[in-house]
Amino acid sequence: MNALDTQLVVVGVDFDDETFEEEDKSKIKRANEEFYHTLISKLERGVVGNCDYVLQEISRPDVREVKSTMSGTVLRVGNHDEKPDEAIEIMIKTSKCTALARPKSFKKFARRKRTAEEEEAAKEHMDVEEDEEKATFAQLRMRSEWYLEEDKVAGDAKTAGPHDEDAEDAEARADQEKRLVKVEKEELVRGYKYGASFVPAPEGEFPRLKTRKGMEICGFFPMQNFRRELSMGEVYYVWADPASPMQQVAVSSVVQGMSEQHVVAITRWVKSDDGDPRMGVLWPSVFEEIDCFLWVQMPFADDIRNFPFASLETLVNKRGEVIKEHPYLPNKEQMAAMDRFVDAMDLMEAGEKDEEGNRQPWFDTRMSYNPAIHRTKQAMFHAAIVQDLNTHPLPPPHPELTKYFEPPRRVLKRAQPAVDECKQAFNVREVPKKVARVRKDEHVRARDEDEDMLLLDRQPGPSQSQRATQSRTFAQSQKTSPLRSQKKPAGNDSGSETEPEPDEEDEEELLLDGARKPERAAPLPTPARSMSPEFKFDRARAPGRIVGFTYPLEDFRKNIERGDVVTKAVEDLAFVIKEAVVRPFAPRRFDEMVECMHELRRVSLMEDEIDAWNTFIQELKHKCLETEPGSKEFWEKVRSIGRPLSYISDSEAAKEGGKSSFTESEAQKV
Repeated sequence: MNALDTQLVVVGVDFDDETFEEEDKSKIKRANEEFYHTLISKLERGVVGNCDYVLQEISRPDVREVKSTMSGTVLRVGNHDEKPDEAIEIMIKTSKCTALARPKSFKKFARRKRTAEEEEAAKEHMDVEEDEEKATFAQLRMRSEWYLEEDKVAGDAKTAGPHDEDAEDAEARADQEKRLVKVEKEELVRGYKYGASFVPAPEGEFPRLKTRKGMEICGFFPMQNFRRELSMGEVYYVWADPASPMQQVAVSSVVQGMSEQHVVAITRWVKSDDGDPRMGVLWPSVFEEIDCFLWVQMPFADDIRNFPFASLETLVNKRGEVIKEHPYLPNKEQMAAMDRFVDAMDLMEAGEKDEEGNRQPWFDTRMSYNPAIHRTKQAMFHAAIVQDLNTHPLPPPHPELTKYFEPPRRVLKRAQPAVDECKQAFNVREVPKKVARVRKDEHVRARDEDEDMLLLDRQPGPSQSQRATQSRTFAQSQKTSPLRSQKKPAGNDSGSETEPEPDEEDEEELLLDGARKPERAAPLPTPARSMSPEFKFDRARAPGRIVGFTYPLEDFRKNIERGDVVTKAVEDLAFVIKEAVVRPFAPRRFDEMVECMHELRRVSLMEDEIDAWNTFIQELKHKCLETEPGSKEFWEKVRSIGRPLSYISDSEAAKEGGKSSFTESEAQKV
């Protein structure tokens, strides 16, 4: 067996091992066990074990590693169609880094009933000593049918009933007068719900977004600004083409550069031509033997919903005053007690000791298994090998599957003093369960005493008596609204009934109705817009600057409207233009920077910032032509525009009441 490299595994019932030893073992069984131990000891590949231990190890969670198939695509930097000299295309491969695992789905079965023909055949072949009828089960399959509800034809409709029928009888008769007409699937048209109506959208009539297969880098931002909670879906590896060394060098250089600058890339990924685009983030990953990216999908702006909540630290009373001391606000003693409790529940040093005697972290994600997946797998395996689950029930789960269900005892014992301190500091006591009572109609819940005294980040509203009056008024208006909608004649004839005098509440209600604004028309079937606050974009302002790189012209105009920061706004916009024209991919923003220069020159001339503009033109020329990397293309674009972007001359400044050190001839030479 050693010569043939054969492995032998011997599993014995009640075999002795390190954790188990049978006491009253027979001599024959002991001799057999010693024989197998001796045999396995002489084999190079042999194992002998206890049956109970083997059965327990079978239920141990086992993660099956699956190798993802690599698919080829292209990574683009820049616009290769319009400016091929400034664009880069790198051939890459993508594969899954993580994959969502789900429990195996169960199929549904039902007892199958015999047809009439099968019943007759069974009676003909019925034996005298027939055993009990065996149940036959069949798998349930889903089938969809579409029906259209239409009214019956007048000739087919039943005769109408008496005119004094109640509402329930009328509704039942209306249902009977309707019939269902089956519609084939080919006659259906896909549609979208738009408000209260439906918009048909047949396939092929709406053109799809023209997209091209590949990944396109749209920009970069610092790693510390990455919001991990916004990541969606699975993570993908992005590798260089294994068959091309040049592509591997290109990908490695990009990864190393992004890693050194601590930035990540905003990427637009289209898996196939004319496919749906997905926005994500490319994260540089430097391993020991290879450099690659990790790509994860991020949400669009339409997918984000921000839900504001009231502050837990700022409390305002009904007079609008900020409260500093209140039972809802923690004091220093409570804050210190909670800090000690959190520190006592630390799990980073609650695990087993390593070889050097240091405590390891208690929780390890690599050893944490999904109970739903592995317990379902264990149940399926057990049900397949036993005949009756009542006599052979499902065994308990493996300890590795449940070891993270409860916190470690060492941490609980260590945190007990901190827990007791928190109970005393916060006066924690058990709240008895409240019996749910059925609330009657028109019942208004009484408010607590401190609800009027304390509001969370809200301005003072109506008092308690006003709110109660409004609640009663609203309830009564709901009852009397049908009567008030009926108009009565202005005159009071002798035969007409007189209305009773309205009481105090009715007078108040009438006053409210009289001051009520006219009702609005019914809204159009337009989906309601989310009331979530708008997403705040990073305007990329440098420290100490009031004009950012993202929307410089918008920031500049907003600061000019203030009127007190004109000099600072002019200085900061000039700084943004000088820095933006020499950055990577600057040609994309040349037209935007020229528009900013037109606005900056106009404001400088009107607000007597002439010297600042002339100094800016000199510094811009020096930065574009005499520094590295420079931007000769942008300066040539400025020169081609000519006089509208040149120096402000003394004649121009004199018209606005200012002064300039440049003459008209000097301004035209730039």
